[in-house]
Amino acid sequence: MDTNGKLRQLLSDIGWSEYRLAKNSGLSESTIANIYRRNTVPSITTLEAICKSFGITLSQFFAENEMIELTPEVKELLNFWMPLTVKQKEAVLYMLQVMNPKLHFYSKRAH
Repeated sequence: MDTNGKLRQLLSDIGWSEYRLAKNSGLSESTIANIYRRNTVPSITTLEAICKSFGITLSQFFAENEMIELTPEVKELLNFWMPLTVKQKEAVLYMLQVMNPKLHFYSKRAH
């Protein structure tokens, strides 16, 4: 993974300048400048501070795909979902589709 490329992408995505990143992360402007201008790889401590300012974890930063936060509510749903039979899962998905037609797209992708 290109750490500096990922950092550049995150800055671009949220529209921050290097200055704003320095201020929000509590890092010095020279630390941020070294990362971008000298293409140095940040230390874990520096990267943690940067991730915190972006509102993400290190795991989310290094994840190749979008991560979904498992809230207690989602964990509870998964605990109920896992022991269901295939027919029961189909019935639950059908019920959710009826309740919210937008979910129909997602359930087709899961099969």
